[in-house]
Amino acid sequence: MKIRTQDYNNVTVIELGGELEGELTEHLKKTVTEEIGKGRKAIVIDMNGVGFIDSSGLEELLWSRDYCNENKCELRLAGLDENCRKILEITRLSGDFESYPELSEAVRSFA
Repeated sequence: MKIRTQDYNNVTVIELGGELEGELTEHLKKTVTEEIGKGRKAIVIDMNGVGFIDSSGLEELLWSRDYCNENKCELRLAGLDENCRKILEITRLSGDFESYPELSEAVRSFA
């Protein structure tokens, strides 16, 4: 699993690759914490490279959302594939996140 960050003007994109489970969830938490610590107010988690989310991954997404809210930062998801979208729907979490099919749409949503 990989995590990479990029900045698009005042929006930070956290790009994930692999499956959102186990060890990656701790890396994601660390990355979100670091970016908010830098004063970021707009974060997109790019899920284009993620094919599966387990329960720890779902917990981490919820934690990231809550941590962003507590720190006056907005969080969006982008590029959920069909499998990840179904996981969020089955767990009734799809309405808990503002989600966009394309990364560019998610980044532009902050304009």
